[in-house]
Amino acid sequence: MGLLQDLGIVRGDDTLAGGIFEDLFPSFFDIEYNTPSDYINIYWNAYLYFRKNSDLNEQQQRGVNGKIFEYILATLLIRENILPIFLSSKVAFVPNISYDLMLYSTDRGPICLSAKTSFRERYKQADLEAIALKYVHRRSLCYLLTLTEKDANDVNKKQIIGDIIGLDKAIYVLSNEFNDLINELKNFNLIYSPNINIIESTQVITLNKVNSVL
Repeated sequence: MGLLQDLGIVRGDDTLAGGIFEDLFPSFFDIEYNTPSDYINIYWNAYLYFRKNSDLNEQQQRGVNGKIFEYILATLLIRENILPIFLSSKVAFVPNISYDLMLYSTDRGPICLSAKTSFRERYKQADLEAIALKYVHRRSLCYLLTLTEKDANDVNKKQIIGDIIGLDKAIYVLSNEFNDLINELKNFNLIYSPNINIIESTQVITLNKVNSVL
């Protein structure tokens, strides 16, 4: 499938979302952008154009939208040299939860990036997952990332009044606030999870892996 498969972002011989992502641009390393939010905007608009002119049915679109968003975020982190990244990861002592994207820092422990194109009621699930993570790893950070500005604002209002207690913040990814988050992540000392395997994932993208496929 190309870079996504070589890097371990996409598993298996082929997936619908992975194939679409690879077709949007020859290589995500070639995308020229000014800010992290600009990178996401370029990729997401290209996907929306593809979707508008494709024969994907509504059910296929629902399945693909979230995966494309995750791939955009994962490749952005690679471009910004925020590594290693743990995808579809499980955390020790936090059963029955698979987290979208995670980092591990010596400063705060796990850093969770939950990706939702829009929330509806799914922010509640993300908050419960954040609560479960923080019950074990008290200093961990949990961010809910979305392409819908209203959803981010609504969840942050709930967080202020205490209706949301696990998530640190919901962030609209086409904003300067997201750019600030990316800059903040660069300041953490990111490492593999400790030997007790706090994070378990079969999909880990490291700097060495990135360099090996260039």
